[in-house]
Amino acid sequence: MTDPLDARRRRLRFRAWHRGTKEADIMIGSFTDRHLAGWGEAEIAWMEAFLEEDDVEIMAWAIGSAEAPQRWHGPLLDALRRLDFMVAPE
Repeated sequence: MTDPLDARRRRLRFRAWHRGTKEADIMIGSFTDRHLAGWGEAEIAWMEAFLEEDDVEIMAWAIGSAEAPQRWHGPLLDALRRLDFMVAPE
């Protein structure tokens, strides 16, 4: 039996890696790759809604140059802000 969230995870991963700018693709795609396997319904739903926001806003919230709206505050935004999922090329 397949996980009912598998199709949503695949779509979410695609959306995370196809944002429109290379910088957003790397930041949001890498974050999603790092955490997606452990996300359940609530986290997937949050990320699906979060990705409706503009890339410029998401990146500003992640690096701390702008404050995210209260509705996005919580553990997933905190994890995105850590930027510990980014790996420098060798």
